[in-house]
Amino acid sequence: MAMEEEQTPPELRYLSGLGNTFTSEAVPGSLPVGQNNPLVCPLGLYAEQLSGTSFTTPRARNLRTWLYRIKPSVTHEPFYPRNPTNERLVGEFDRTTTVATPTQLRWRPADVPLHPGLDFIDGLYTVCGAGSSCLRHGYAIHMYAANKPMDGCSLCNADGDFLIVPQQGRLFITTECGRLLVSPGEIVVIPQGLRFAVDLPDGPSRGYVSEIFGAHFQLPDLGPIGANGLASPRDFLSPTAWFEQEHHPGYTIVHKYGGELFSATQDFSPFNVVAWHGNYVPYKYDLSKFCPFNTVLLDHGDPSVNTDGWLLRIHSAHPTTTATA
Repeated sequence: MAMEEEQTPPELRYLSGLGNTFTSEAVPGSLPVGQNNPLVCPLGLYAEQLSGTSFTTPRARNLRTWLYRIKPSVTHEPFYPRNPTNERLVGEFDRTTTVATPTQLRWRPADVPLHPGLDFIDGLYTVCGAGSSCLRHGYAIHMYAANKPMDGCSLCNADGDFLIVPQQGRLFITTECGRLLVSPGEIVVIPQGLRFAVDLPDGPSRGYVSEIFGAHFQLPDLGPIGANGLASPRDFLSPTAWFEQEHHPGYTIVHKYGGELFSATQDFSPFNVVAWHGNYVPYKYDLSKFCPFNTVLLDHGDPSVNTDGWLLRIHSAHPTTTATA
């Protein structure tokens, strides 16, 4: 099929490193030189900054990317509640929306949908979670089962980062920063506020999604392990700039905000970023490159060596306690 040819490895180039400040141009000379927001950008592009933290956050933890696009992202119709909505998505975890139980639970793999027309958005459903997307605290665990690409549609999650784990079928993900091909055995993180669309080159697909509210994934400290081990920053791959400029009447932007879905239309693709630079970008990681550590004489280390529990972490309100992925 045509999409299979589109996704051959020579076409997709990646930038290596987690936390790096990258620059990428789809057209040479499209990045401003020496400044972020000139009065007139090269090629007549529009400059926008996407912030992952407050602008007063200390530099070592500050996340932002400058995007240089063909049309401003705000030139769309008003947002309205999406119809039909996805009633299986939960963003507020309280007694009115969830059931609390001390029983240990496990879930079978999601059934591959038989009826056609289920894309990543409609195939996404919540399994468990804690906290509130509105209060910017907590997390949600979702699963997805889809059999349709997101044609003429993109999703923006304003509630938090998505960490997507495909279990069956590759995902071809287009973002405002470029494109990624993610296979089972890999994970991909889509930062909060970045628009993306998911295609299914292998047909019906399913997997898992971890969503965090009010924080971002980061590498854990290595402590007594030393300078090397666990996940190496160089093995995280981010996309290079790619854009489309065709006219798209009726293109739909779906916005996830406060756990609810809203939609708006525009006449162009949001993937019209010709160049960008910054450190707030999507990235993927091949789990086979994770270097675990274990005790060699006696006892058992924490967490289990049989998990990737120290691949990425999230800071909590307690300095000595972290959530891991």
